[in-house]
Amino acid sequence: MLLRRDAVTAFNPSGGYHHAWPDRASGFCYVNDVALACIALTDAGKRVAFVDLDAHHSDGVQAAFYDRSDVLVISFHESGRTLFPGTGFEDEIGVGAGTGYTVNLPLPVGTYDVAYEGAFDAVAMPLLRAYRPDVVVMEMGMDTLAGDPLAHLHLTNNAPVDCLAKVVQLGLPMLVTGGGGYNVENTVRGWALVWSVLCGDSFDHLSAGLGGVMMGTSEWAGGLRDRVLLSDAGRRGTVDAEIATSIDRIRALVFPLHGLAPAVEGQKR
Repeated sequence: MLLRRDAVTAFNPSGGYHHAWPDRASGFCYVNDVALACIALTDAGKRVAFVDLDAHHSDGVQAAFYDRSDVLVISFHESGRTLFPGTGFEDEIGVGAGTGYTVNLPLPVGTYDVAYEGAFDAVAMPLLRAYRPDVVVMEMGMDTLAGDPLAHLHLTNNAPVDCLAKVVQLGLPMLVTGGGGYNVENTVRGWALVWSVLCGDSFDHLSAGLGGVMMGTSEWAGGLRDRVLLSDAGRRGTVDAEIATSIDRIRALVFPLHGLAPAVEGQKR
């Protein structure tokens, strides 16, 4: 549909099987639909950016394009030190012609909204602008949300959806999928919010107490957007320091390969 220009945005919440490999299934994934989509787009001559916001590293997609420059793979995920599949560190940046076209930001346990969005602004957005893709494929796994039984991040749905909105504002064709998400109520609300943003709805009404019993959960009855979560003050300092170190490593390893300065003078995190 995107290639025929029948649509400028497509959303498949049941998609996002980013762990599958050519010769084996992995991590609940049998066929890597997002990798195949990127291949279909590049076969049609498109320059593709794949942005993965699932809690788990997109190892299958990374492997598919590790030596290619026509797909920029950006993955924000909980660190492989604490979560499957145990990969996706800052020094995994591609090989050969693909050097600099794989970007990984491993997140520490307890990562919260402000830290996550700050990292996205510091890493993903400059690279997307520098790479200038023709189309964006984006995986919106909701296992990053606080309370997910398989991951250890502390996000509300505001953070990934606000990051999505920033990519939407680039004005490019987009193919968006779901991904992980194992707290069903939180995941359903998160993907409904994703769909609303992709349809161009204003954020204003989403925080106005839409739904009472029908839209709420046992913890929150205020509409599709989550309430703000307070982060633990002691853990916050550790999270901030670890993410700052990762950002600095990515800027040093990858940014110069895209004509970007390793650091922005005077920038504060």
